[in-house]
Amino acid sequence: MNRNGHSVLVVEDDQDVNALVGAYAEICGFEYRSALTGTRGIEEAHTRQPALVILDLMLPDVDGFEVCKRLKADAQTKSIPVIMLTAMTGEESRNKGRECGAVDYLTKPFDPDQLIHAISEHAKPH
Repeated sequence: MNRNGHSVLVVEDDQDVNALVGAYAEICGFEYRSALTGTRGIEEAHTRQPALVILDLMLPDVDGFEVCKRLKADAQTKSIPVIMLTAMTGEESRNKGRECGAVDYLTKPFDPDQLIHAISEHAKPH
């Protein structure tokens, strides 16, 4: 069940978590694409625009806030919705996520139903 080639790009450095989140994207009918670093996530978003980016904040190279800012500052990628999925639960991080353009902010460990709802609600066909 693929939504006309629409994909969800998961930017998460933990391969197991990345694959798990990707499995939920597939349950929602999207192709799952993976990036293990922020830089790779930005490159992937430019190569083929996803319907949605699910973004971790603690990445090995560029943090998720910076990735989100770069995506939102670029005309080619600014319309891609970004959901932050992170272990950072503080209100300051949540506010910072919204300020840099995230449409949603979910915390780990995540509720699968909440993630599925967020994917279905925010993923936009291009």
